[in-house]
Amino acid sequence: MLWASRVCLTLEWLALSVWVGGLVILIAAVIPAVFNTFGGQDNGGFFLTRAFEGFNRAVLGAMAVLVAGLGWRYWVRHPVMPPTKAEWIVLGVMVVIAGVIMGVLHPQAAALQAEAFAIKDEAARKAAFAAFFKVHMPVRALYVVNLCLGVLLMGIRGNQTLRAIKGQV
Repeated sequence: MLWASRVCLTLEWLALSVWVGGLVILIAAVIPAVFNTFGGQDNGGFFLTRAFEGFNRAVLGAMAVLVAGLGWRYWVRHPVMPPTKAEWIVLGVMVVIAGVIMGVLHPQAAALQAEAFAIKDEAARKAAFAAFFKVHMPVRALYVVNLCLGVLLMGIRGNQTLRAIKGQV
């Protein structure tokens, strides 16, 4: 049981680190580097769309590991690190937000972006970009909300770990 618990908790922390850390790197390093290097909105935009698609695939794996880990800890009635209601709620909200991004908003935004980049007429291009940004802005906001929720989940888990170390669980 102890070995399985260590593996489970390690994988959960790794998955949460990939989710939160990946988003931090995309926001803090990749986005500025792309727009300062690629020399154009079109090339940079297409690159970032592909980068976020890769990130979304990693998030799918992270979601699976986190839900499975929480489920396992609940199922075995983990004596030291039982999943808390707060963990379930925060992760549940994160999964719903990620699902809305990946299943609805990102595909719409990618299609509108490709359409806007393909238009040559300046007035039509401007209107197409306006439509794109109507979808893109909520996507950006939801990514930031999920980032904040991921940091909150790290804090919840860190607090739970410290209580377990002190024997207060």
